Amino acid sequence: MDYSKTVALITGANRGLGHHFAEALLSRGARVYATARQPDLINLPGVRTLRLDLTDPASVIAAATTASDVNLLINNAGVSSSQPLVSGDLDQIHHDMNTNYFGTLTVVRAFAPVLAANGGGAILNVLSALSWFSVEGANSYSAAKAAEWSLTNGVRLELAGQGTQVTGLHLGAADTDMSAGYQGEKMAPALVVKVALDGLEAGQLEVLADDWSRYVKASLGADPALFYTQLK
Repeated sequence: MDYSKTVALITGANRGLGHHFAEALLSRGARVYATARQPDLINLPGVRTLRLDLTDPASVIAAATTASDVNLLINNAGVSSSQPLVSGDLDQIHHDMNTNYFGTLTVVRAFAPVLAANGGGAILNVLSALSWFSVEGANSYSAAKAAEWSLTNGVRLELAGQGTQVTGLHLGAADTDMSAGYQGEKMAPALVVKVALDGLEAGQLEVLADDWSRYVKASLGADPALFYTQLK
């Protein structure tokens, strides 16, 4: 991917990683559509702003119609209600899944024909190390991100024929509003974005941004009792 020839659309670009993705892509010479549920909250010169709400299919279709020149889709927007699965608020659990999984799928389905028309392009899905494990206090988010990881693997196969590269980005925690209550080590958002864009440019299908995501991924082939014992 040559970013000087890239037209990117980023979901959830009003803050956090989405804002940093937009900033970094502009600096690499790309043209950028920055989207959010409330696009007036996007404060970044040089981007074109659009309304896009993952849970509002009409807004997704409208964005895909307007941004018909896109060849890079970055699915960054997401939510975390931090609900336990057994005793938590089921409406909030549905919201996590409807946003992170079904919302991302809605965006992919809308933009797949756009990417095909523009030579194939690429999709980057912002996932999480929590796609691969569960922890008290984040189970609804973990379940939704696990589903989004499976979605990423599935659409990669389905879009290969049209020449679309589909890359998943995994990380432990970035220093953004979403992880404000997390007390562990956090990666600088600008560094996460640099690693992600470098990996995408190199054609990587999976980018592991930090040591924690690499450790969790490596543990998947072992006895899960060993991994979860270490979390206690």
